[in-house]
Amino acid sequence: MAKIRLATDVGGTFTDLVFYELDSKTGAAGPIQTEKAHTTPPDFDTGVLDVIEKAQIDLSSASFFAHGTTVVINALTERKGVKTGLITTAGFRDVLEIARGNRPDFFNLRYQKPTPFVPRYLRREVKGRLTYKGEVIEPLDTSELPQIIADFKADGVEAIAVCLLHSYANPDHEDQVIAEIAKLWPEVATIASNAITREWREYERSNTAVLSAYVSPIARAYLSKLESAVSDKGMDGAFYVMQSNGGIDTLGAAKNVPITMVESGPASGVLGAAALGKLIGENNIIALDIGGTTAKCSLIENGRVDVTSQYMIEKSRLSAGYPIMTPVVDLVEIGNGGGSIAWVDEHEKMHVGPQSAGALPGPVAYGAGGTEPTTTDANLYLARINPDYFVNGEIEADMPALAGSLERLGAKLGLTAVEAARGIVRIANHNMQNALKLVSINRGHDPRDFTMIAFGGGGAMHATALAQELSIPKVVIPASSAVFSAWGMLMSDLRRDYIRTQPMPIASGSAASISATFAEMEAEALASFADEDIPTDAIMFEHYLDMRYDGQEHSVRMPLNNGKISSTDIDDLVARFHDAYEREYTYRLDAGTNMVALSIVAFAKIDRPQLAKIAEDGDASKAIKSRRNVDYDLAGIHMSDIYDRELLGSGAEFSGPAIIEEAGTTTVIFPNQRVRVDEFGNLHITTKTSGDKA
Repeated sequence: MAKIRLATDVGGTFTDLVFYELDSKTGAAGPIQTEKAHTTPPDFDTGVLDVIEKAQIDLSSASFFAHGTTVVINALTERKGVKTGLITTAGFRDVLEIARGNRPDFFNLRYQKPTPFVPRYLRREVKGRLTYKGEVIEPLDTSELPQIIADFKADGVEAIAVCLLHSYANPDHEDQVIAEIAKLWPEVATIASNAITREWREYERSNTAVLSAYVSPIARAYLSKLESAVSDKGMDGAFYVMQSNGGIDTLGAAKNVPITMVESGPASGVLGAAALGKLIGENNIIALDIGGTTAKCSLIENGRVDVTSQYMIEKSRLSAGYPIMTPVVDLVEIGNGGGSIAWVDEHEKMHVGPQSAGALPGPVAYGAGGTEPTTTDANLYLARINPDYFVNGEIEADMPALAGSLERLGAKLGLTAVEAARGIVRIANHNMQNALKLVSINRGHDPRDFTMIAFGGGGAMHATALAQELSIPKVVIPASSAVFSAWGMLMSDLRRDYIRTQPMPIASGSAASISATFAEMEAEALASFADEDIPTDAIMFEHYLDMRYDGQEHSVRMPLNNGKISSTDIDDLVARFHDAYEREYTYRLDAGTNMVALSIVAFAKIDRPQLAKIAEDGDASKAIKSRRNVDYDLAGIHMSDIYDRELLGSGAEFSGPAIIEEAGTTTVIFPNQRVRVDEFGNLHITTKTSGDKA
């Protein structure tokens, strides 16, 4: 029996599946196959089983299953976690309340900081104190823990976070508190901050521990339920969970520290874009993922995916949001997707998002009860989406209801239905442009030096217009772009991140200390993988130093060739830091440099599928299935060729105006754009604009 490797990605509207078979004799990978089904909140595991059943996969033949989920981020944003208590060092229970002084709404004198996830009466203290170096200056006193636990039980607490001062330097006190809680109340979910990160900053560590505890029972229950469900279907292969850092990890590790899944789906898409870029010779990439609820973008330079531990949720121009100090692929996310609802405020100004119609009721054209037009509805009304091939022909588009919703929206602004639809698309594109600028122009990168790889159900729909606005010379729409994030999981390695705070000046004498700390961290990683029977020879390491100038608060992450640093490497390291700092902040200082923290990334290689090449056929006319008038907004209304993507062969070329249709998405080709199909079935779309470099 052939073995199957599959990956599922639960999105806000659809649950995506990508899979392929391995030949039982040769081990060769078969063609990539895909499927989509509706996401089924709150029982997301039902949607996963639905899409597997829809693809007619026998799970008893599955040797590898990778899963990405929105359950953690949903529990946080919808406040559907459990009642959580916090135990911290005496005198520091209000760290969550004090937070930071970085209020974004700077001139609002009535600004309110975000409400902590743990109210003050559930934040308790224990005596004991460490120095910033981890030295004990006051022994830990756990004598008050029995009363704290009794109070937590009486108040209905279901999870406890433990974050003690300076535990990043010495975790012993935290570990003792966790051990004592296990004796007093073994049933409660607990998490220590040092189990998530060994990076300093008390507020950020405290909040990260709290959020992880808050979602822990929810995530554990979800993963356990899904594990049981697929096991009941006969699966006994390896089960992995996608992490926010761009790698997969074991189910057990994900259950222990669920906050690492906070952005699992978007992370896999960015990693997939990097992997595809290497395959097609594109190392500088802007990855754009447009789903049903959100749009995400990230910048990949020289093939490297940036990962940050300074991640925020719910940050906006009116709120400072909440920090999560765990490695997350560095991306910008906005509430604009195919399901984003268009609405008019009290000042008669149109907005798109962040509210979404989601999977239920979905866009108005679904005919499932939606009454407010969405971005998908607008594209449908402008004939960019085929009403006779809506959602792969599975849904008959309710065009009368759609027209009525656009007419009602337009009437509020004195616009026709067509003008309202154009306005929706224009605003959605504007919002996405701003996000793309945040990861490129705002960080000192010229978009003209990058290729955009666009995916997700709405990526191909909007990418070509966005590229024109930002003068991005090429757009690549991957094969199976609608389920590309799930494909990215099949391209992911097992990954774990380790960070150790160790501030010190950078000088020739620092080399020995740096090398010794890296050796300790590598040993910790190897021991962790060994506990799960992963061989040492399968593990690779990346090494980084977080550096800053004397007197500064924040740092720049510098990659190293290996973890063994000699005194002769220090001068080169400092010179590279000056260059990196200037590139990001446009200046450099004549000042001393400091190291703040050391980081390693431990990878265990996972077998990856080889992309199958498609048949060569340069005659694109064979793929034309019809023609229709399409509204390209400012570019006018044009009679356009409609192409069936499945019939486009390698080497096919043609020019816009055109529409390319496939099962999960639609690609819009503007009049001045040209398309080429590569040997793997990816679409390369180029355009000549006034912003092109000479």
